[in-house]
Amino acid sequence: MRHRQPVQRALLLAAPLIILTAAWLWPTTSTSAFATETVRRGDIEATVIAIGTLQPRESVDVGAQVSGQIIRLHAEAGDQVKQGQLLAEIDASLHQATVEADRAALDGLRAQLEAQQAQFVLAQQQHRRQRRLSQAQATRDEDVQIAAAALATAQAQLKQLRAQIAESQARLKGNEAQLSYTRLYAPIAGTVLGVDVKQGQTLNATYQTPTVMRIADLSAMTAWTKVSEADIRQLKTGVGLYFTTLGGDGRRWQANIRQILPSPQVAAANSAEAGAPAPVTKAVQYTVLFDVDNLDGELMPQMTAQVTFITAAARDVLTAPLEALHAVEGEPGMFRARVLDAKGRPELRNIRIGTRNRQRVEVLDGLREEELLVTAELADTGVDRFQW
Repeated sequence: MRHRQPVQRALLLAAPLIILTAAWLWPTTSTSAFATETVRRGDIEATVIAIGTLQPRESVDVGAQVSGQIIRLHAEAGDQVKQGQLLAEIDASLHQATVEADRAALDGLRAQLEAQQAQFVLAQQQHRRQRRLSQAQATRDEDVQIAAAALATAQAQLKQLRAQIAESQARLKGNEAQLSYTRLYAPIAGTVLGVDVKQGQTLNATYQTPTVMRIADLSAMTAWTKVSEADIRQLKTGVGLYFTTLGGDGRRWQANIRQILPSPQVAAANSAEAGAPAPVTKAVQYTVLFDVDNLDGELMPQMTAQVTFITAAARDVLTAPLEALHAVEGEPGMFRARVLDAKGRPELRNIRIGTRNRQRVEVLDGLREEELLVTAELADTGVDRFQW
């Protein structure tokens, strides 16, 4: 009995270890699991994403063509103006004096013309008289010649005065135009975007035309959109699009491409200094233009537009995730994918697709609605070894 007690005590102590070892060595099975997605109907859009800047479709910089002091401004930023409305006045005293002097000079030339016409008529009469006397041999040949010369001289003076009058009229017309430029009128109806001068400021229009105001018709906007060379071949005139702004209200505006500029805008190259590093080559971007109505005034100049061009679309079609498909080499439009059968086993299918974007494709053939498409293979739920 004394020997049996230590044995029993040892068995009791060893029992937990035996149980743990048995559990660790018990075999488990290994089964694979798949991430799947049900094939369903939906819409597919192939798109090109770009960023644009909104500008007024029609805008004008109103400039001063004459020098002088601005004596009055009749509009300020934000005002609505009509076409032909007076915007500003420049001191016209000097130009007015010049016009008056030209008109006086023109009147003097016209008076001289009237006097010269009278002299021309007299010279004609004298010349005719001398010719008649010459035919009757009642005058000298010298007198006939003098009368002919006086007639030619009077005629030449008439032509000279007429030329001087034409020159004076042209000068007067130019100075009257200069005088009219002292009053600036709105060339279009729209909104005054900004006033670049102040009342009392003196303008110098000798070498360039200074801008006084900027006016734009904000009822229609044009978006200048930059599209990378990798995507530009997908776009054509008339392609539909929608865009949002950074306001965060989620509103979408619809439009169509009006024009694709044939050449990218290239910044003027700065003259490189000797030894300067070569400039970094930037990605080429082409400018795409489209127009959008803005009758409610929600769009403003210089707003950023997040543009989505719709290059292709399919509505209410079978769709599948692009990540589950593998292209068949040499067969455009053909892909392969795995589909779970009725027993949950994957089988390989050939699939023909149509419209596609970066995430999904339109399934034309090879899949049925509600089938389970394998998108990924998950880690095993068990391992082929003994474990607890």
